Amino acid sequence: MSKPSPGSFLSMESSNRAVHVPVLLNEVVDMLAVRENGIYLDATVGLGGHASAILQRLGRQGILIGTDRDEEALASAAKRLGNGRVRLRKKRFSEIRDILSELKIDSIDGVLFDLGVSMFQVKDYDRGFSFMSEARLDMRMDPSERLSAWEVVNRYPEKELQRILKEFGEEPLFRKITRRIVINRQSAPINKCSELAALVLQAYGGRGKTHPATKTFQALRIEVNKELEELRNGLSAAVGMLKAGGRICVIAYHSLEDRIVKNTFRHLNREGVLRILTKKPIAPVREEVLKNPAARSAKLRGVEKI
Repeated sequence: MSKPSPGSFLSMESSNRAVHVPVLLNEVVDMLAVRENGIYLDATVGLGGHASAILQRLGRQGILIGTDRDEEALASAAKRLGNGRVRLRKKRFSEIRDILSELKIDSIDGVLFDLGVSMFQVKDYDRGFSFMSEARLDMRMDPSERLSAWEVVNRYPEKELQRILKEFGEEPLFRKITRRIVINRQSAPINKCSELAALVLQAYGGRGKTHPATKTFQALRIEVNKELEELRNGLSAAVGMLKAGGRICVIAYHSLEDRIVKNTFRHLNREGVLRILTKKPIAPVREEVLKNPAARSAKLRGVEKI
């Protein structure tokens, strides 16, 4: 499921119950143009915010497929969405074809990708996503996967760490931060999120508007979860399984994701495969950003299969 610029956030009602609030909800559902008896895939179902709105527009014969890499999120989505029209699966983007084959579905009417990590994961400090956490470095969207941020920070060669921070974090001080990591891990492993955040802070010599560790943590999370690779594979699979007239909506939160989405859509538009619905990405209105500051960097793009 970053930044943290998640596709959803957790607010608190007066009853002190966590409430899932999806980003660009109306814009997404309208752009998907949900057909009453269509088949739709929410490839990042999370806690079910967008999925719930899609489900409300589906008729009795409609089907909603929800996938996520996080078992806890899927369990919460099941409680929120559970009915005969919903199929939930623990899968990656790159496994979309396998999911549909398993469900004996040949094609679908629409797909939603709400990228990045969710605030549900960031706020669970035990998951090791947040630079504010005292937990062990982790950042796995699927905790059953082998590679964690701890392995990347403590075992990757210096040159590889530099590449990750530069490419995935667009971090200008990638050399300086990497050097501090390598020097410090020689005497003892860098175990905690807070320890790594402190090293980055030292490299910067102080704080700015955003925490200096934001880009480093983003880069590590992308590497651990192979997010950009999964995005490319997921977009390709979604386009291949989409019916004529079907639509894909993608919410991205940083330039790396958005660039992949934009370039993929433009290429397939030139090839005559897709029609672009958003010449410029749709951003949240001011009122939404005030309610959920984490939504400020969201960009929604949409296409229709020709």
